[in-house]
Amino acid sequence: MTSLDPVLDKDGVRLTVDDAVATVTLTNPAKRNAQSPALWRALTEAGRALPGTVRVVVLRGEGKSFSAGLDRQAFTPEGFDGEPSFLDMARGPEAELDATIAAYQEAFTWWRRNDLVSIATVQGHAIGAGFQLALACDLRIVAEDVQFAMRETSLGLVPDLTGTHPLVNLVGYARALEICATGRFVHAEEAERTGLANLVVPADQLDAAARDLAAALISAPRDAVVETKALLSGALSRTYEEQRTAERAAQGRRLRDLAGITD
Repeated sequence: MTSLDPVLDKDGVRLTVDDAVATVTLTNPAKRNAQSPALWRALTEAGRALPGTVRVVVLRGEGKSFSAGLDRQAFTPEGFDGEPSFLDMARGPEAELDATIAAYQEAFTWWRRNDLVSIATVQGHAIGAGFQLALACDLRIVAEDVQFAMRETSLGLVPDLTGTHPLVNLVGYARALEICATGRFVHAEEAERTGLANLVVPADQLDAAARDLAAALISAPRDAVVETKALLSGALSRTYEEQRTAERAAQGRRLRDLAGITD
């Protein structure tokens, strides 16, 4: 999947597309795929560049670690070249800071689009922003050596890259609070047991496991998968009766489509 000519290759992000399956790769293993505003913009651009044929997106990181989180250079007075430092942003108007963080979050939101199923393949460290990027995806395949951790609180910060919602949905409020407040590591066995991981495999089998899962996902009719994802993703915000109504409406659309009936 990664041998194709890249659609995008910049700032530590490479996007390749093979018909219905796209692969987004973090490409800075020398820095354990540490994240920066430039990388977040490239991830946002990758989401916007996906052709309409794509049904599954696989997210992976080169090297021994998926992503060690935010590059600590962000907290230095000089920050990144051509970027305002985080310290300078904190001194600016509150509305501008809010808008900047919202722009950063866009790199983490498109993975949950109803027309896509996203799979994170995670090995080694997935720390802070790395953990949140894995949580941004619908599904997670992890290596036996995976180490998830939410370290923002140890820096006096909070997780703000959309990771708190899926974390609470997956493991519950109490465990999510404990993971975030302590910053401890979550390893493969716990990740699978608590629902953070759909599957645990040896590190050298991550790509093969992702290919197998992607093939299974695209074997079903696209519209049925899209409708099912929308039903499940909205279930927690609906009452039981509201979910029953949503199921009936979705099934009605599918049956009319199969019968060739257009509204």
